[in-house]
Amino acid sequence: MHHISKSAIVPYSPQQMFALVNAINDYPQFLNWCSGASILNQSERQITASVEINKGGFKQKFITKNTLRAFDLIEMELLDGPFKTLSGQWRFEALGDNAAKVALELQFSFKSRLMDIALSSIFTQIANSQLDAFIMRAKQVYD
Repeated sequence: MHHISKSAIVPYSPQQMFALVNAINDYPQFLNWCSGASILNQSERQITASVEINKGGFKQKFITKNTLRAFDLIEMELLDGPFKTLSGQWRFEALGDNAAKVALELQFSFKSRLMDIALSSIFTQIANSQLDAFIMRAKQVYD
C-alpha cells in the first residue's frame, strides 16, 4: 500500500479551504489531471462523487464516499474504481483568524500487481500535487 502525507500553512480560513476541497464539480477547472467530476449523491454530512483522472495515458474513473465534518474534516472512502483500496482525509485546522493548517493523508493500492507497477507513480504524482493545486486555487478565488 502507498501512503501520501502532505500539509501546509495557508493564509485562508479552514472554512475557505474546506469549501474549495468540497467543491468537487469545480475540480476540472484547476486540477490538470482531472477530466471530469460530478456529485452523484449529497446530504449534509456525506457526498458520493465520481472523479475522472486523465494523466500520462492513465484514464480512469473512481467513485468515493466523502464524509464531512463541517470546516474540519473530509474523509474519503473508495466505492468503485481501479483501486483495491483508496482512503484518506483532508484536515483543516484554524491558526488564528485568517490562517489554517491543511493536511492531506491518502492510502491506496491497485487491484493487481501489474496495475500497481504501471500506475502507482502516476497516481503518486497526482496525489503529491493536489495540496499545491488547492493552494493555488485559493489564491485565484480569495485574493
